[in-house]
Formats: sequence, structure tokens, C-alpha cells
Amino acid sequence: MTNTDIHVPTVLGVALPTPVRRLFDYRPNQDGPPTGWRPGQRVWVSFGRRELVGIIIECRQYSELPASDLKPILAWIDDAPLPADWLWLGRFASRYYQHALGDTLHQSLPARLRQGRPLAARTQERWHLTDKGKGVRAADLGRAKRQGALLELLHQHPRGLVHSAITAQGFTREQLEGLRDKCLAYAHAEPVIEAPRPQHILAEPALTLNQEQAAARAILHEGLDSFHPCLLHGVTGSGKTEIYLQLIEAVIKRDRQALILVPEIGLTPQTLTRFRRRFQVPVVAMHSGLTDTERLDAWFAAMSGRAPVVIGTRSAVFTPLARPGAIIVDEEHDTSLKQQDGLRYHARDLALVRARHHGIPIVLGSATPSLESLANARSGHYRHLRLTQRASRHAPARLELVDMRGRTNRGGLIPGVIDTIEATLRAGHQVLVFINRRGFAPTLACQSCGWMAECSHCDARLTLHRQPPLLACHHCEARHSLPDACPDCGSADLRPLGAGTERAEETLADLFPDTPVHRIDRDSTRRKDALEHTLNEVRRGTPCLLVGTQMLAKGHHLPHVTLVVVVNADAGLYASDFRALEHSAQLLEQVAGRAGRAHHPGRVLVQTLHSDDPHLSLLAEKGYEALADSLLEERRVAALPPYRYLALARFESPREGDVMALADTAAQAVKARLTDQAHTQCLGPVPAPMERRQGRYHVQLMLSSTHRSKLHEASAWLIDWLDRSSQARRVRWSLDIDPQTLS
Repeated sequence: MTNTDIHVPTVLGVALPTPVRRLFDYRPNQDGPPTGWRPGQRVWVSFGRRELVGIIIECRQYSELPASDLKPILAWIDDAPLPADWLWLGRFASRYYQHALGDTLHQSLPARLRQGRPLAARTQERWHLTDKGKGVRAADLGRAKRQGALLELLHQHPRGLVHSAITAQGFTREQLEGLRDKCLAYAHAEPVIEAPRPQHILAEPALTLNQEQAAARAILHEGLDSFHPCLLHGVTGSGKTEIYLQLIEAVIKRDRQALILVPEIGLTPQTLTRFRRRFQVPVVAMHSGLTDTERLDAWFAAMSGRAPVVIGTRSAVFTPLARPGAIIVDEEHDTSLKQQDGLRYHARDLALVRARHHGIPIVLGSATPSLESLANARSGHYRHLRLTQRASRHAPARLELVDMRGRTNRGGLIPGVIDTIEATLRAGHQVLVFINRRGFAPTLACQSCGWMAECSHCDARLTLHRQPPLLACHHCEARHSLPDACPDCGSADLRPLGAGTERAEETLADLFPDTPVHRIDRDSTRRKDALEHTLNEVRRGTPCLLVGTQMLAKGHHLPHVTLVVVVNADAGLYASDFRALEHSAQLLEQVAGRAGRAHHPGRVLVQTLHSDDPHLSLLAEKGYEALADSLLEERRVAALPPYRYLALARFESPREGDVMALADTAAQAVKARLTDQAHTQCLGPVPAPMERRQGRYHVQLMLSSTHRSKLHEASAWLIDWLDRSSQARRVRWSLDIDPQTLS
């Protein structure tokens, strides 16, 4: 074989965005890229009756198919391959999460690149004065008044102004062209996100650290040249973000890049604001709230190294970096970091794998770490950095359990709690009322016969909304008008049961008519920037009431809130999911952390019908870490994560018989396969916690193993069996490696 033969492959293995778990072979066409065919290049191919964008994975000299059966590549898109670190991570994610490689790579690309757009930065014009223009003033231009004003504007900006900023001042293209014709100004094209050229990295000085923060920073700075996983375990308000900022400063000084993952899109604007206020270098965002063009601009700026700081939600873990220096995962415990459909990856876990691959430090930050991260810290796999002091010097507020049994309530609030809210408002402070239910009430019921409004597509009750008035299912999004009478007995005595955010808002407005009430949930923040606008109003500090769901519990700094009221803490205590208690405790601690973050101490009142529950009592008396210790021991005894590894097969179909028949047959096949393997088990099948959802029946099968590799072997075998099963063609199925919920 000659060298020429090596560089001119006869077969290209292409990954395509399909659920099929293999590559597709194509012939190179004669009009190939100038630099030759290479893995990582995007190409247009014919696939059935469609034309798809694929990615070359293999360049080789052979195929299992006859050469005459291979279709040619229709056209190449990229001369240079896509970034090697992006391709490596995509291939790892495909293997680990047992997902088709083509679909994995497709989902991890910006939409514009999935559509076949060129891999090139968008450019903009920046206008500067010429040497001649620097010596000319507006008065020298006589009657060309607008050109003179534009000339003065450019004099005020020695580094030039982009075209959009000039037109925003009311100037026109013709006036710019007029200055250029007089040799007074010129324009050059630059990427929309330009490379940094600041004299100083910081736009504002770093804050002084306390002893605990300084010790954590020192440890992090020691490991800037190696894979260095650290769990930064700090109480809410302890200054974790300042440690992140000072770590990023050190990374930028080394001419490297930092990737910061946050769990929710709602946290991105405030994080961006704080980071951009600190640094004089480009800080770009990667999240679903961006337009496709904005997302591609940020992706390309990170890939080319022009953006030293990249902040995003879970999908940002796939963002390529030219010079990776550190990864930070904020609120590492948050379930939003786990993708729940399609490619079911966990951004925290992929971030750890990526940091190891690059040999860079990674920081997992949380006030309520996941049990997996705590177990890794205690076993020595992670460095455990603790922050026990708040920046405000006030100790974190403890949970005060308030027994609701036998007490009347208004909108979910009992009299003693209402009195405490009133006293807090009189003192000039703010109150957060936390109720993790949208709508007015969880359901509508008939007082005569007991009928309750239920969803016809799901095993769930319909939620009553007042704004606008309707009944809605929060699982399938079905909407129904309010009935005039009970459909069973005809009674007009229909009443709401329980309380949601709308009812709490209405109740508080009635109780405190002179105090503003701000409701923050998914319904009230649908409009772009609505959440940030409301939070800016709250941060002004005037007494007010906030009513919200878990959107308010995560990471928001509300310095004037001194009282938090949890309307009902019992929802997650007795759920069927083994992680429910962990997640509920994390949520309670996180929302409690919104109180007393500035000059005044905080209180947290937790209304409950189970004030004697041992887990809830332990959380209130000794805090999250004591409860975590107890839960870890329970998990160890029960052989559950983090002491075993799980994979969850989900089956769903409109026909109950089909879905249960397939799950039963699959379970029998897997169990026969695992007969002589004591380290791996197959559990089930069992109906999902909500068996009927969106008009489909859901059944689950669990694989459990003490060895990660053995779990993957069993998972791969099950997937292969399902791919070959004729029964599986009538049922939708998926496999979730390391599931974070059983729903």
C-alpha cells in the first residue's frame, strides 16, 4: 500500500442523526476537501429519500458492502475537521450512555451547524478614524453637520465603534461612507465576539477572602496543571462564587479558558452580569434562551479561544475549548444537570470525564452536595473543601418545624405564620413564601359526591388555574375549561382543594393589601426577561412578599429577605423514588438559604403535617450533612447508588398489553443471561410511578450492578436484544444510564 493510498481512503464511515447505533459507509466523491478527507469533517449525504448532514468518523480502505452498493458523498462542508476535544467527548458520551453516535454528535452541535451552515465566525464592521481624521474636528466639515457629529463620536472612542453601535446613535451608512470618501474614517471586519486585548484582566478588584475561602483558593491554585476534582461544600451565602471568580482569574492569566456550568437558565443572567462586571475579557453564554445565531457565535468564540470564560447550562458541557484551563459545576447536586430524554447524559459527570481527559482541575460547588459527590469526597476521590461561614457573618438559618395538624389555614398559611409574616414586613424586611406547586389549587373537587377533576390522559389530577381560568395537566399540558357543575352528580358546589402559587398570591394580597406581592413561577415568567425584571424590583429593598416555586430556591441572592415560609414540606417525604428524600432535603436547605444573606439574621418556618418524621427532624436539628450521613448508610444497606450502579429501561405504548408483554419478555431474557453473574441483577418489570402519562402506559426494568463495566455489558446486551426483537417495534423504549429519577 502506498502513502497515496493511505491519504485517499476508499470508504468513509459517517455518523448520521438517526437512532441506529452504527456508522454508514459512503464513497468519497471526486471533489473532496483541499486538505483531504479526515475524521470530524461534516458532509452532505443521501440517506433514503432525504439529504442529511453527517460527520466522518472513519477513513478506511474497506467496507463490508460491495463498492458498487456504496453511495457517494454529495458534498463536503468543512475543510478542517470539527474540534478534536468535542469529537472525543461526543464519542465517549455515546459509548457511556449507550446512545447512537450520530444522534449524540448531532444533539451536541449548535443548530446552525446541524443544518450544514459553514463553520465560520460571523463578522461585524468596526469603524476607526484615519490618521488624517484624528487631526480633523467637526467644525472643519462646514455644513456637513451630521458627518461632523459622527466624527466627534469616533474621536470619543479611540478603539473604534462597531457599526450597530453607530447606527444606534442615529447615524446612517451614508454618513459613514461620506467620512470614508473624505479619507477621515475606515472600517475593518472583525468577529462578533472579538479576542481580548485588555491591559488588565479585572474590571473591578477581587473581594477579600476570609480564612476558609483563602484556604480553599490556595488548594485550587495548587492544582492548576492537573486533574484535580474538588467538592466545594459551602453553606448558602458563604462566598463560593468569589472563589470561582478568583480561580478563573488565575486561569485567564495563564492564557487558558474556564467553563462554568449552572443548572438553570434563570440563573444565567445574574451569573453573566457578575462575571462580566469582574472581567475585561469576553464572557459568553451558552443556553437555550439564545437565538441559533447567538449560540453559534458563542460556540465559535470558545472553540477559537477568543472567549476565555464560557458560562452555560447542561448542554454547554459539549462546548469546545481551544485552551481548556478549568471547569466549574455550580449547584452540582441539581437534577437539571441531567438530560431526561434523548441522550440522557449528566453534565456534571461528563464535566468530570472531560476534566480528566484535559488534565485540568474541576470544582463541584454546592451547599447540599449530592450523595454521590459526598461519598467520593469521603473516600478521597475528591478533595473536600468546606466553607462553614457566611459572608454576612450571620449563621445560616435553621429550619423551624411548624405543626399544621388541626390548624385552620388561609391559602395554605396557618395563623401563627401569618402573624410572623406581618411582624417581618412591619420591620421593613422582605418575606419569601415557598410553595412548589403552580396554579391556584392542586385540584377541583365536588363537595356533594367527592368527584375530582382528573386528566383523561394521565394518572394525575388536573390543576386549577385562575390566570387564565382553566384546568390544566402539568404532565401532558392538556387544557380544559372550568365545568359549571359536577359531571357526576350535577352539583354546582365545586371547590378548590389545596393551595398553589396563585392561591397563595391572592391570599397574601388580601392579608397585606399595602404590600407588593411578586409571584415567580413558570407561568409568571414566560415573557423574556420577566424573571430578571421582577428580581431587580425585589433587590431595591422595599418591603414586599415573594411567592414562588423552586425557581426561587436556586442560587438567587435576595439580600433583604429575612423570613422564608415553606407552605408544605411533606410532598417529597414519602414518594416512591428512592432519591425523593435527598432531593426534598436539598430543596428545603436551598430555599432556607435565601433568608438572612445580608445585614439581618434570617428565620425559616417549615409548615408540615409530619413534624415528628425522623428524617425531617434530623434535617431541622442537625442540618443537611447529618441527614446525608443517615441516607448514605440507608443506601449502603439497601444496595443503592452510590454503592451500586443502575440502568433503567423504560417502555411505553398506548396499549397496556404490548408494553407489559415486551417488558416481561425482555426481563426473562436478561435474567437468563445473568444467571451465573452474582454482581449484576435485573429487577422488575414494574409499572412506572405514574403508569399512564400522555395517553401511554409506562413500565420499567432496572439493571443493578456492583461493577460499572458489568452494568454496561448487560445494558449493551439488552439494547442489542431489543434492536433485534420484533415485539420492540410496537413499543417505544429507552435506556437511562445512572438515572436520577424513576418517574
